[in-house]
Amino acid sequence: MQKRSLLKLMASAACAAFPLAHAYAESWPAKPMTLVVPWPAGGGTDVIARTVATKLQERLGHPFVIENRPGASGIIGTELVARAPADGYTFVLGVTNTHAINATFFKQLRYDPKRDFEPVALLATGPHVVLVNTATPVKNLAEFVAYGQQSKTPLSYASYGNGSTAHLIAALFQARNKLDMVHVPYKGIPPAIADLMGNQVSMLVSTTGAALPQIKAGKLRAIAVIDAQRMPQLPDVPTMSEQGYPDADYTHWYGVFAPAKTPSAIVNRLASEIQSVLAIPQVQKTFADAGVTANFKNPEAFRQFVGTEIERWGKLVELSGVRGD
Repeated sequence: MQKRSLLKLMASAACAAFPLAHAYAESWPAKPMTLVVPWPAGGGTDVIARTVATKLQERLGHPFVIENRPGASGIIGTELVARAPADGYTFVLGVTNTHAINATFFKQLRYDPKRDFEPVALLATGPHVVLVNTATPVKNLAEFVAYGQQSKTPLSYASYGNGSTAHLIAALFQARNKLDMVHVPYKGIPPAIADLMGNQVSMLVSTTGAALPQIKAGKLRAIAVIDAQRMPQLPDVPTMSEQGYPDADYTHWYGVFAPAKTPSAIVNRLASEIQSVLAIPQVQKTFADAGVTANFKNPEAFRQFVGTEIERWGKLVELSGVRGD
């Protein structure tokens, strides 16, 4: 009898909790929300974040404030959200680095990409490009390898942080071609691109958002696209596969995460709003101009995607031979 009564009590509590959670989601949001971007302002990540936040603000009727918190390979801003209240008012724009690579690259990561977050929605995916400045006398990967082998001093490659996609891909390229190169990490893509244009570094593997304007302006030269196929925006630039690297298909991605234990009703409501935003032609064009493709995944599909990505990039961490502190 006692067991039966306890089960009835638990069932009643669960039924009571559902309408409360639903009512909370219906009244949400009641104040401004914050989307933390763990990278500097001005890069492709910032473009995606601000585009989506602007449209969400219009749909939800409350400000969606962008807060740039760069540093430590995205760890500073990401950890901030991991420790934030799970009340539906603080989110983070997670990327390949923060929620996939960091999990295996750093020995003592101060957050757990799976345990400390609720995946809300995947926003976009896109390729990387291999860049050199126009003063470097190479037009493809083979010429770059020959140039590096003939150089009397070590070449350098920039990245937007230790353990970034740029770092791992370039380190693997360096190891496979036995090149003598020095890694120069930056706090984001914009300063790395600035020093590449100034010939302070020799090469940069970059996401496409910040790179495309400089490529089209003739200030940088793309010598490879890291994707299964060529980019429509750069039809004359061959892929790494076309240049003898058949396993080089490392796309990067962007998504929204909430702190763990954020009510599922709020997570699902925001995911639905994001899906509507990504269907807007203007948003799709802005993404395309930044070199990425709108690619929605709901919370559960996104959770599974993140798990797969942690494994995929973990293998690249092993192959690259580099590790964080």
